[in-house]
Amino acid sequence: MTAVLETEKLGKRYGRRTWGLRECTLTLPQGRIIALVGPNGAGKTTLLHLAIGLLRPTEGQVRMFGEPVRIDQSSGLAQIGFVAQDHPLYRTFTVENLLHMGRSLNPRWDEAFAERRLEQLRIPLGHRAGKLSGGQQAQVSLTLALAKRPRLLVLDEPVSSLDPIARRDFMKSLVDAVADGELTVLLSSHVVSELERVCDHLVLLQDGHVRLAGSFEALLQSHRMLVGPRSDTSAPPGEVIAVSHGERHSNLLVRLPDDTEPHPQWEQHPISLEELVLAYLDQSVEAPARQLGPTEA
Repeated sequence: MTAVLETEKLGKRYGRRTWGLRECTLTLPQGRIIALVGPNGAGKTTLLHLAIGLLRPTEGQVRMFGEPVRIDQSSGLAQIGFVAQDHPLYRTFTVENLLHMGRSLNPRWDEAFAERRLEQLRIPLGHRAGKLSGGQQAQVSLTLALAKRPRLLVLDEPVSSLDPIARRDFMKSLVDAVADGELTVLLSSHVVSELERVCDHLVLLQDGHVRLAGSFEALLQSHRMLVGPRSDTSAPPGEVIAVSHGERHSNLLVRLPDDTEPHPQWEQHPISLEELVLAYLDQSVEAPARQLGPTEA
């Protein structure tokens, strides 16, 4: 597995006592769309800004393709595309002005790609950015980021303010972009159902700590919902993540060790990604973080 981004005990402190991120160790694979999830204040934006060099870490380090991230150098900046939540564009600039700025600032700029993509989206080059709809502004921001031909594209909740059709079109654009090459996308969002359709790797943060990381496939295979009699006193296998009780039955979400079979009295059922994410977010942050290794992910 080729790692596009690696962090080792990465941390960021704001002020004297408040940690936005702590002890973050991750290995993110190349050529994937990686979902970054967590509640507000979990540290998602802090991690994204550290990953692309907009923040300096208080502790630990972050590397891209084995090298320290350096956006103060043109070679480092060219490898990263970034789209923020509010799709910041110069509102008085026309779309053509924005493309001209992209050509001037980025050595690997792909003008033909940018013009072709905007034409397909029916976004006129002569329109001012401030007059475009929210969905059009998001697509222009994405076009500018993709036309840089970056190796890593970082998106901080880019669809939070968009209507369902605009969100669908934006997400489809990401899938198409990754399919065309070796681009890796790190995407922060609260909408787990949409992430499940386009992403294939998960990083879950809570209270500034990594709670879970790995490929969707491996994570879902290693977790099961066990259903059994409430009166059953036999210990279920694996680590219990969440428990709920009915009048006669208990439901346990567990992480099963490899090749472990549950007790005969426990029925085993697969779970959805949304069930998995919500169960971990309900846990206490003191529980140990878990990242699947290369053979599992």
